[in-house]
Amino acid sequence: MPCKRRAQKKPGSSSKRTRDGIPPDEEPVEPVELVSTQAEVKAEESGSVLGDEDSEAKEVRSGKRRTPKRARSSEKAKKVKVEEEEEEEEKKESKSQPPRGTRSADVDPPEKSEEARDGEQSECRFLGGPIPKKEARTRWPKRYRENNNKSAARDSEGDGIQQAKRHYRRAEVDGIIYSLNDNAFVKAGEGEENYICRIVEMFEGVQGSLHFTARWFYRASDTVIKHLSNLIDGKRVFLSDIHDDNPLECLVQKLNIARVPLNVDLEAKKKMIPACDYYYDTHYSLSYSTFKHLPVDADEQKDGNNTSSTVSTDEEESRSGCEVKSGEKHDEVKLLDMYSGCGAMSTGLCLGANLGGVNLVTRWAVDLNEHACNSLRLNHPETEVRNEAAEDFLSLLKEWKKLCIAVGLTESTDGNQPYSNLFNVEDDGGENDEENDNDDGEEDDGEAFEVEKILAIRYGDPKEKDEKGLYLKVRWKGYGPDEDTWEPIDGLGNCGGKIKEFISHGYASKLLPLPGDVDVLCGGPPCQGISGFNRFRDKNNPLRDDKNKQLIVFMDIVEYLKPRYVLMENVVDLVKFSEGYLGRYAIGRLVQMNYQTRMGMMAAGAYGLAQFRMRVFVWGAQPLESLPQYPLPTHNVVVRGVIPLEFEAHTVAYDVGFCLDKLERKLLLEDAISDLPAVGNYHHQDEMLYDKDPKTDFQRYIRLSKEDMASRYAGSNPVNQLLYDHRPLELNRDDYDRVCKIPKKKGANFRDLRGVRVRPDNKVEWDPKIPRVYLKSGKPLVPDYAMTFVQGTSSKPFARLWWDETVPTVVTRAEPHNQAILHPVQDRVLTIRENARLQGFPDYYKLTGPVKERYIQVGNAVAVPVARALGYALSVAFKGSSGDAPLMKLPAFFSKRESRSSTSSDVDA
Repeated sequence: MPCKRRAQKKPGSSSKRTRDGIPPDEEPVEPVELVSTQAEVKAEESGSVLGDEDSEAKEVRSGKRRTPKRARSSEKAKKVKVEEEEEEEEKKESKSQPPRGTRSADVDPPEKSEEARDGEQSECRFLGGPIPKKEARTRWPKRYRENNNKSAARDSEGDGIQQAKRHYRRAEVDGIIYSLNDNAFVKAGEGEENYICRIVEMFEGVQGSLHFTARWFYRASDTVIKHLSNLIDGKRVFLSDIHDDNPLECLVQKLNIARVPLNVDLEAKKKMIPACDYYYDTHYSLSYSTFKHLPVDADEQKDGNNTSSTVSTDEEESRSGCEVKSGEKHDEVKLLDMYSGCGAMSTGLCLGANLGGVNLVTRWAVDLNEHACNSLRLNHPETEVRNEAAEDFLSLLKEWKKLCIAVGLTESTDGNQPYSNLFNVEDDGGENDEENDNDDGEEDDGEAFEVEKILAIRYGDPKEKDEKGLYLKVRWKGYGPDEDTWEPIDGLGNCGGKIKEFISHGYASKLLPLPGDVDVLCGGPPCQGISGFNRFRDKNNPLRDDKNKQLIVFMDIVEYLKPRYVLMENVVDLVKFSEGYLGRYAIGRLVQMNYQTRMGMMAAGAYGLAQFRMRVFVWGAQPLESLPQYPLPTHNVVVRGVIPLEFEAHTVAYDVGFCLDKLERKLLLEDAISDLPAVGNYHHQDEMLYDKDPKTDFQRYIRLSKEDMASRYAGSNPVNQLLYDHRPLELNRDDYDRVCKIPKKKGANFRDLRGVRVRPDNKVEWDPKIPRVYLKSGKPLVPDYAMTFVQGTSSKPFARLWWDETVPTVVTRAEPHNQAILHPVQDRVLTIRENARLQGFPDYYKLTGPVKERYIQVGNAVAVPVARALGYALSVAFKGSSGDAPLMKLPAFFSKRESRSSTSSDVDA
């Protein structure tokens, strides 16, 4: 008969964190239900994200209360009596034969071949004498509860834990001898691969049934990686802490499973894998789909008596130590920001890490948008900002390493030195140009150009995108910067000295990172092919779509540079579209590269913003590093949106029943923008003065200087006097006229305009009693697209936000045609700065480019407070202080820090 698993048919096939779906040995704490599709409206109105639960019911459900309190008073007397009875029973049993045995238990029978066992009924028994009761009670106390005679006659308690009569160290099944801690195949269902386990317990039930406890190994296909298991070596399995009791007869075959070190050097790792059936180097947990390096005692027997938690405690973090590795404040920790946009993610990470005592600095940033690069360069002059495609950047890194090898700055690993001839040619300053030209049979025009200096390097001609190869930016002797040109390196063969000088200086200044130079690599590779706006999405294999290939490029960069830590951000569609194909790919690639990894979803509003904005974050860490945790929310939040059921438990949230009063109250639109000056639709100034004092803690904090914001203890007064980017997208005359007619009240939108009627089914229609109204331009007051948007059910066109509301998600567009983006009491859309505040950008952060481009930069950004919280979690990992649990609590000062400069009485000291 096939083995049955309590967790699920295949281990890890579902990551839903519920008590019904997870075995009690790895029963994680239930998450906050940030999403409730049935009660979404109620949740939005109340702002509640947690449901209260009767404490006694919770105890009973969790198994913490198994007997009434009155039944426990005689436990001590019962225990003494039971122990005396068992001692007497043990003496009798020592003279009896093992259960179900037909041969002498002291003689090992010959093993039968698998072919010989086919078709035979399974024969199984325990070998040798039982483990002494005292030892068995110590190792498996839950198997020997003191029960009355009636309950003891049952094989299991109400919580499903099998009760044991005695334990054994060895067993025979179909002629094969198994011992404790042996690895084995376990019989699965018809047509399925046998399960893989470690035998951690063998016992006889109180009614004589024979059992073993399996600690499961997971194949890649059993984990969150699922159908992308082709990324992982077929012999590689993952050890879990999930245990199940199974009939002894389910054992099929012994296995040789080797433990090997986790190593990002894949070639070195291959040499360390011995001859075996399978090998393992990683621990897998359903909680946040965590792949983690094995602890030192991972091979020790675990009997399933431990309880697990998803949140680190203060005691656990103190035990893990606070020794700083290379993350001391004075040591620079180097960050590379891929797909950086205007730099929100890296800015937040650095702010949070610095609060945690780690000097994280963005040394390199790459983005294809020129305006975003200019904004990042303006705010981070210390960063080498590169405006190029990510795949070109990767090609450049590979060529840069070859150049460094050719100059002798680093060693070659394969002996290949393609640029060695470039520096063997004597640099004669161009004296041989005439001779070279005569060789080509061309006439000399009389003008000679001499290279004065090499300024920059890139992969591909910036003018001709199809032209690939190394290009150098040249300053010509006797000419100014306006005459600088990009030249292919092959055409500068007699300038070896100048090129060598440039490479040497670039190597010393870390102009470009070499493998091992990057400590932290972050980025959000765009996956436009999974966007809901794309009607032609490839559901079978999204990676075939060129619009999603940046995920592959991002992982290729990780594989080449081998950073110590990786943080990838993306939209929730990463796990929603095509059964989470791209999310599984991201995890699979990191695991393939032997990184530790986990995946979680975080709502921006839960960290102190007036928008919801759920995003997926994937951590990666090299084997010898501490895998960073996810920081728990600091604020209550209004819930919006839907999360796929399978990944619902990946939401970073508190347990059900957590007291909301312990969190900061949810932030609303008024908290974020009510102190900003009034401006009109035609306001064009990029800089202006504040005309009001800050009214809320958020406003006081967001106005801080760059220096104060990076400090744990902020100054008493904000120092920024200039306000940047507080200007709206200028609406055309027709749209402006429409906006001016939208009432200044909560819930106002195009439905309030003359000529529109709302039916009982919430669909709009033209009011037949009112002639259609037209604007001065001759265009209709109410556009047809507003009436037909979402089949006439949407109230978003030309909708006003209100002071006591939040925004679902800040987007890259500011047009009011299909979204609520109008200011509550001013006839315009929200300004760039107002949107930036909803994203948590500090007021000192100045943006560049056309107005629409600045909206795009803000809308594409990672919410700064979320990145800041993750940066603090990263600093904890750098110090080696991350706990084993996937979640951590942020320190009190993290959300209260801004209140130190506040005199408000409603904020706790």
